[in-house]
Amino acid sequence: MAHQDYRTVTVSDELEHDLRAIVRLAIAEDLRDAVDWTTVCLIDDQTRGGCQIVPREPGVAAGVAMLPWIVDEFDADLEQEAYLADGEPLIPGQPIARLRGNVRDLLTSERTILNILSRLCGIATLTQHYTKQIPSGSARLYDTRKTTPGWRLMEKYAVHCGGGHNHRSGLHDGFLIKDNHLALAGDADGPMPAGKAAERAMRWRDATIERMQAPGIVEVEVDSIEQLRDVLPQHPDIVLLDNFSVESLIEAVSIRNKLASEVELEASGNVRIDTIAQIAATGVERISSGALTHQATSLDLGLDWFDSSAS
Repeated sequence: MAHQDYRTVTVSDELEHDLRAIVRLAIAEDLRDAVDWTTVCLIDDQTRGGCQIVPREPGVAAGVAMLPWIVDEFDADLEQEAYLADGEPLIPGQPIARLRGNVRDLLTSERTILNILSRLCGIATLTQHYTKQIPSGSARLYDTRKTTPGWRLMEKYAVHCGGGHNHRSGLHDGFLIKDNHLALAGDADGPMPAGKAAERAMRWRDATIERMQAPGIVEVEVDSIEQLRDVLPQHPDIVLLDNFSVESLIEAVSIRNKLASEVELEASGNVRIDTIAQIAATGVERISSGALTHQATSLDLGLDWFDSSAS
């Protein structure tokens, strides 16, 4: 089945912009308008050395491509060498990358580098755990907007590195009609019917506001079979099935196949590592889970010094 999809977050100018903004904030948190007093006190400004970023546990690499941007924001006198690419497996004890140069710069930037890479590797690793539960050729796994403020593109990039897919990046790049929209767009007789809202959004796909073009994807959230039947005749791109039981998901797929076979169904809610295979088996094309980002644990990474006088 051909499908429209949201933009995949890859290495881009937008990603670099957001990463640099986060690094600038991290620098402000650590240094404000001062210096790294401990390092300045103990380390000569001409001392040079090297270290390697080493995983302490297995996982998936994410954020390695961003390392040059982090170093650049610190204005650090450091050379970097990556040993693997984002998306590749991490083996405990085998280095991800090497940093060599001014030791003061290494010590001052160490925590920020590890914080960012650990977070992103953790998301990529959890995403891979989820995707491995889905049979090949079955449903696609998507993230959500349940991301750390300021980190959205970076966290979605990490999901991509782990083998997942990216849902919309923000409110700007897709129509997603939810129950609150229906309630607030309604009248004295009750919420706006989901089918009516879907019909309006489908017409708005060609709209422009001050030379801004409306997004091309229309998705509608439903929480009952009745709402699904109301929406399908409008032929939106995606219908999100919110907190449906497995039995209801199977019924929804059957109804969709009869009424609007081109519409993709997305299961959301109660998606866990122990339920995702059963959800995928219902025949939905998409599964979305906020757990990929808001429940991910940072991967344990460390800096191992390999010399103290590198030239």
